[in-house]
Amino acid sequence: MDALDARILLAVDDDPDASSLALAKRLGIARNTLHSRLQRLRANGVVREFSRRVDPAALGHGLVAFVSVALSQTTGRRATAALAAFPEVVEMHSTTGEADLLLKVVARDTADLHRVSGELLDVPGVVRTSTVVSLREELPPRTRALIERAAEGGGEAGRPRRNPPDAVRPVREATRARAEIPLHE
Repeated sequence: MDALDARILLAVDDDPDASSLALAKRLGIARNTLHSRLQRLRANGVVREFSRRVDPAALGHGLVAFVSVALSQTTGRRATAALAAFPEVVEMHSTTGEADLLLKVVARDTADLHRVSGELLDVPGVVRTSTVVSLREELPPRTRALIERAAEGGGEAGRPRRNPPDAVRPVREATRARAEIPLHE
């Protein structure tokens, strides 16, 4: 992904209902360029399906929990597909540590979460689960800041950022200024 791809993603994020022609004009590129780049971004999995933007709470599933899952070493691989089949499992990550998987689960209420937790535990290959209920989402999933960095030409994955974020810069400058003050005259 290059800086133009990132600028296209930001424009679509700013106005998802804009026509291709309007976006192309705003970006100063040909409509065919916009179209082919969006197609490539979709094909490469950069732009994901629209349903990922739908809030589960709007569908009556406002309770969020994170479930750590320990799998059997012999039959656990088959459990992953069975766990992914639950509509309430909205994310699944393989992890290091005591658990093998971390699931983000949504439910209607605590009784519904209890039901889902029991059904997850009944999946062959699941040895044990541990559930933590989210009280409040402090930071929703986001990528805009990363896209903005890429649009500026400094954000390829894995490349360290050379300049600190603006919020850090004043702190570092103040630290340098203090370091330049002599302790004894």
